[in-house]
Amino acid sequence: MIFSSNLFLLYFLPIFLLVYYFVGTKFKNFVILGASIFFYSWGAPKFIFVILASTIIDFYIVKRLYLSQSITQKRLLLASSVFINLGLLLYFKYANFFVANLNVSLEILGFSQVKWTAIALPIGISFYTFQTLTYSIDVYRKVHTPLEKVSDYLLYIMSFPQMIAGPIVRFNSIADQITQRRESIDDKLIGFYRFSIGLAKKVLIANVMAEQADLIFNSNLSQLNPGSAWLGMLAYTFQIYFDFSGYSDMAIGLGRMMGFRFPENFDSPYISQSISEFWRRWHSTLGSFMRDYLYIPLGGNRVASKYRLFFNLWVVFLLSGLWHGASWNFLIWGAYHGFFLILDRLFLLKILNRMGQIPSIIITFLLVMVGWVVFRLERVAKIKIYLSKLFSLNSSIEFETIPAFGLISILAVIFSFLVIFKQGKKLEKFVFYTEHYSLKYHFIFTILSILLLMLSISSISSSDFNPFIYFRF
Repeated sequence: MIFSSNLFLLYFLPIFLLVYYFVGTKFKNFVILGASIFFYSWGAPKFIFVILASTIIDFYIVKRLYLSQSITQKRLLLASSVFINLGLLLYFKYANFFVANLNVSLEILGFSQVKWTAIALPIGISFYTFQTLTYSIDVYRKVHTPLEKVSDYLLYIMSFPQMIAGPIVRFNSIADQITQRRESIDDKLIGFYRFSIGLAKKVLIANVMAEQADLIFNSNLSQLNPGSAWLGMLAYTFQIYFDFSGYSDMAIGLGRMMGFRFPENFDSPYISQSISEFWRRWHSTLGSFMRDYLYIPLGGNRVASKYRLFFNLWVVFLLSGLWHGASWNFLIWGAYHGFFLILDRLFLLKILNRMGQIPSIIITFLLVMVGWVVFRLERVAKIKIYLSKLFSLNSSIEFETIPAFGLISILAVIFSFLVIFKQGKKLEKFVFYTEHYSLKYHFIFTILSILLLMLSISSISSSDFNPFIYFRF
């Protein structure tokens, strides 16, 4: 089940909200947990018992860790928790990739291949793992005390708004909200507005971009002309942004409707003036997780040698790339971004700063778009062909577009770059970050949100094209 489906929008969500708002306060967490287990079971029934069992075991390991007075025992228990959670991720997400590459190597060396049955990938396994890691590590670091009830821990890990597509919610930022939170009418309405905006971004913009991108990326790449190659790259650039940020908006909105405050995940990343800034604005919950739980423990900026600093950056971004999927193109994509982060620290950032805002944004946007080609195509051979077509001297620039692509692409550009201007920034702040609206604005936003919801449902009902790009995450 995905948010942008009629099953979720017309059945699951209305029934859930009806039950949730009418039960007593002490039962609300149980309603969310029950709904979350049902939600996950619908999409991955074979894995629900694995997730439940490992989560319960992890809860008691961390509880024992907290109570232990022995540093050695604390470290052993932390290692056990990390081993269980990373072990699940490595097995389900990367075992197929490892065995496939091992067999290629064995075949080259003349040895017989390893027999292997491909493992299905549970949806949301990466987000699940990162949140379990923040729980055990935050408790070990004494950032926050552990939860008292196993049901509350299950709720934190399995909460359906953000389990399958993020944002990554750290334990210390949400712990108190699980056990004691207040829900206001403003929260419910603002959450509804945010959810409707996210749904529209996903259905009305990202899906159109996806259809155009698929038309080009799934074609015979050797026959591409430069115009089609650039169009496909641009379409995928907007697809992945509006898809991913749309899902984050929906998760934040759903959480707000229940009284939760989930962290923001995107901050107009395409207006970035460097790759370093891009990674502060794009999927920021992943970036902050990698910084605090990997980059800083490796030494961060405090290392004596600049070469060790560059090594740390590259390791972090190689792993960030691999987090997105078990394929070589994701490793290459991570290395690509790590390379430009290093160049930023060496000299590129100074050059971009001297060039001014608009040229810096254009150059950074072009670098990001080329990176998305690597991200989109799994086979290295296809990546080489596509990149060669982008910069081909062929004079032919004909390309085929799907209906509505022109209008939607204009909207995508406007919404992506609007905050460059002062009035656009004010509008974004008013729409997304206002805590309380007057009655007049509540009326306006309610009407607009209902309209966006109806348009989105109509679009979903009239087309069977509704890609879900987070299956590998």
